Amino acid sequence: MEVIFFDLCTEHNMDRKKTAVIAGAGPAGLTVAYELLKRTDIRPVIFEQDQMVGGISRTVEYKGNRMDIGGHRFFSKSDRVMKWWLSMLPLEEDPEKNDRVMLVRNRLSRIFHGRKFYDYPIRLNAHTVHNLGLIRMLRIGLSYLLVRIWPVKPVKHLEDFFINRFGRELYRTFFRDYTEKVWGVPCEEIPSAWGAQRIKGLSVSRALWHALRSIIPKDQTISQKGVETSLIDRFLYPKYGPGQLWGVVADEIIRMGGEIHLNHRVKKIRWDQSKIKAVTAMNIENQQPVEMTADYFFSTMPVKDLIKSMGSVVPQPVQEVADGLTYRDFITVGLLIRTMKSPQGKSVHLVPDNWIYIQESDVKVGRIQVFNNWSPWLVKDPETVWLGLEYFCQEGDKLWLMKDEKLKEKAMNELVALGLSRKEDYLDGLVVRMPKTYPAYFGSFDRFDVIRTFTDRIENMFLLGRNGMHRYNNQDHSMLTAMMAVDHLIAGNTAKHLIWEVNTEEEYHEEDPQ
Repeated sequence: MEVIFFDLCTEHNMDRKKTAVIAGAGPAGLTVAYELLKRTDIRPVIFEQDQMVGGISRTVEYKGNRMDIGGHRFFSKSDRVMKWWLSMLPLEEDPEKNDRVMLVRNRLSRIFHGRKFYDYPIRLNAHTVHNLGLIRMLRIGLSYLLVRIWPVKPVKHLEDFFINRFGRELYRTFFRDYTEKVWGVPCEEIPSAWGAQRIKGLSVSRALWHALRSIIPKDQTISQKGVETSLIDRFLYPKYGPGQLWGVVADEIIRMGGEIHLNHRVKKIRWDQSKIKAVTAMNIENQQPVEMTADYFFSTMPVKDLIKSMGSVVPQPVQEVADGLTYRDFITVGLLIRTMKSPQGKSVHLVPDNWIYIQESDVKVGRIQVFNNWSPWLVKDPETVWLGLEYFCQEGDKLWLMKDEKLKEKAMNELVALGLSRKEDYLDGLVVRMPKTYPAYFGSFDRFDVIRTFTDRIENMFLLGRNGMHRYNNQDHSMLTAMMAVDHLIAGNTAKHLIWEVNTEEEYHEEDPQ
């Protein structure tokens, strides 16, 4: 098979611009490309294996309705990220007239347990007491006080972490079932590192303090730096979903001279002991390989695939750890229905939530997005309700391989079983599968430092973003890793530890790195 080879380093072209090859056009890949064009003379070339940009922050359009994959609030404690977003899409002036705007949205998420709604995070109010009952409330309070006095030691796994943070009764009521749906294994088989990573700032005391502060009239600005991410009340959101913002960024990259090649999967990386030399990507449509000389290589592709693409010369311990990395995959079933109803049987047309966490063990659905409440412009007909039912699975398992029509039928049946709609209200549906959505903190993850040590010593390679670092990053974390990588490159700093420190400390991004 003929290989198309772009040799940008010939003796006839010694004054060429340097080239950065970027694997992946998600938030990290697009951010690093944009930052390189704005701040350096380096030309970015992105290879993206899918047909659209945005990674899991994409927006899928179906018959005039738009689906946000996973739900993405545009909020960060980093002023640098907030300013970056608003430079792409300014705050709404008149969203009826202007399309390229950010909306300011009020956040409401609730837990659905025992066919009843509970505030998320749980609030100690009359509604919660009524739903739980006095006996269970007493058990929750006593079990929390118990772990304050006698915490679980040592903390070996995620169940221990949850119990120490919330008490055994609250953990079993509001955390266990949903978490096990997400990861597909019991909490006692998940390392406690997951909890330290994802809910490091959330606790009962902080939630109570937030509830007390909520009584006081709020500052109506978006900045909520002192608020734990799980507790924020307001956030930005693009008028037409996250994919709109990343589409704008992609357009800017191309306008400034960068390249984005969709339907191209990175297959081979040519390297020596200290540098990446070239990257070969396969055109998925015609199976034509393209090799690109690389002065720099930024990888947001799954670490398992990255190490495989580097060939058999990779040290055996590195290959073994990469082979043992695991992922959790994700299916969103979009359901267009006429109306919703409350679990008590009342027709409500639309619940007020952005998303609903389903803490029920008798259904597979883990979370429900209500797209009407993210942005009314995601829904073609405001008289209909556009929902996203989210399922966590493994690529190749029974759920993943289920036919689309069967998945839509299953999702609608579960919505009816939960008491949130009627079968006759179904209008249409869409299924979107996203592989490797969640890098897992089990498998060989406890030895990930073997991979990091190996990749960090390759001077011109940077691992960025969620899959690129095998870390459960939000999109603002992924963007910050990209920004800091460009900072390092400009400063001539070969140490990469600051990039890895993003999203490891509780206040990881209180201060701008600039």
